[in-house]
Amino acid sequence: MITTLWNNIFYEPLYNALAFLVSLIPGGDIGVAVILLTILVRFILYPIAKKSIESQIHLRNLQPEIDAIKEKYTDKLEQSRRTFELYKQYKVNPFSGCLLVLLQLPVIFALYKVFLGALSLDAGLLYQGVSFPPVINTQFLGFLDMSGKSIVLAILAAVTQFIQARLTLPKQKQQTNDGSFQKQFAKSMQMQMQYVLPIFVGIISYQVAGAVALYWATSNIFTIFQEIIIRRRLAKKTEGNTVSVQAKVIE
Repeated sequence: MITTLWNNIFYEPLYNALAFLVSLIPGGDIGVAVILLTILVRFILYPIAKKSIESQIHLRNLQPEIDAIKEKYTDKLEQSRRTFELYKQYKVNPFSGCLLVLLQLPVIFALYKVFLGALSLDAGLLYQGVSFPPVINTQFLGFLDMSGKSIVLAILAAVTQFIQARLTLPKQKQQTNDGSFQKQFAKSMQMQMQYVLPIFVGIISYQVAGAVALYWATSNIFTIFQEIIIRRRLAKKTEGNTVSVQAKVIE
């Protein structure tokens, strides 16, 4: 039942979208189709991702106040109460990132399966009105093989994953005298996300078809630009609010 729903809602529509794009692209370039489909999906998920990224940025900005609460109150329940009051005051949802991941998981798995089978399209899965691509070109840019392993795309996926982690994770301050387990654990997790995860992504990307590695790199690049754009918009909004407040004070 679950598998049937997943196929009907996620896998088959994305599969047909890829076949449709390949049939439209001159020369049937699978690489171009993978990039276009990835961008299309990310644009559809943009409203959810935007809200999640904004919440994460606000959380990073509130981190000094959260740290101050932890230093001021030793009782864990009081810390939690004060922290959630802070979230409520600034209308920040600390769980929005988890929601985005949960919503994206079925789409990511569907895309992964689509791109794994992208090089042997099955006409039996195509909707009525979606024609089978007359030509399927597996050589992206003339030298990147979408059907086999690609060290170039694997490195690109790893590098873009590192840049994304570097951009999204909060900067850790050097704290020589702070040996609390909570902060050491947070620092360790951040180090793994920033350095270990990109290596893991690179290794996995090299083990699968180049189409999957290209999808991962494209998705990372989209996320990087999305983060930069949202950051700049929030910065301008904050500056505008500050100017308005200053103007009112002067009046």
